[in-house]
Amino acid sequence: MKNLIPLKKSNFKILCSDIDGTLLSNQNDVSNFTVSEIARIKNVLRIILVSARMPQSMTYLQERLGLGEEPIICYNGALIMEGENEIFSRTMPLELVEGIYREAKKYNIKLGLYFKTEWYVETDSARVQKETRDTRATPVFRATATTLSDWKVRNVSAHKIMLMGTKESTDQIFPLLVKKFGEQLHLYRSNDTLIEVAPKSVSKLSAIKLLLQPGQSLMEVIAFGDNYNDLEMIQSVGCGVAVKNARAEVKVVADEVSLKNTEDGVAHWIQQNLIF
Repeated sequence: MKNLIPLKKSNFKILCSDIDGTLLSNQNDVSNFTVSEIARIKNVLRIILVSARMPQSMTYLQERLGLGEEPIICYNGALIMEGENEIFSRTMPLELVEGIYREAKKYNIKLGLYFKTEWYVETDSARVQKETRDTRATPVFRATATTLSDWKVRNVSAHKIMLMGTKESTDQIFPLLVKKFGEQLHLYRSNDTLIEVAPKSVSKLSAIKLLLQPGQSLMEVIAFGDNYNDLEMIQSVGCGVAVKNARAEVKVVADEVSLKNTEDGVAHWIQQNLIF
């Protein structure tokens, strides 16, 4: 853990939270306790949801939390939306997406391709069904080559790529992808069978910086997270909080560690530390 800093509530203006494994108390919803704690502080702090999810998989949570007036940071910072307004968008060069696809085919790894509110997969699977249930989004089933051809005609590309394999195939391909594409793309393992890919120039932290108001700094931000894509955000803000179920690397750089997400770690931390 980082050296702890005195927590002066008046110093903080923004609270940012990851969703999966952090804010959610189960696979696709937040608890009533979390809703009530967010309601208690939302007129004092801006509350911004920050996720690898696509927009429609975040807005239902935003509405449940009463945060419809705030922006959401989607796709690990590659897309920022405020209502129907697009504040920021950065996609990957299509030739790199095609390169990822060529490598994935060698290992029989399937891709999920995401652009704005579009989600494409080739075939149904337990993984796709799980994401559909957990995120309340529905994919379009079509060949990846067809999607890439369509995107080329439309001059668009991916905000996020999800590689879905087995532990063995993911273990094999991940170091190869990092070696070949690591200087041009962000690649990280969500779990043993999944690899997420995002544009190199963006991150959750870069998106938070874009949303700071004039005169504000990262030292006025509290951030919660659990996974590798939360590392930079957690270690760079004024107060970074890891939930207890977070990866060890995240807890090492955090200022504090709260309870597990399934124990409402974010809400308990807010209740104990943000008393106005």
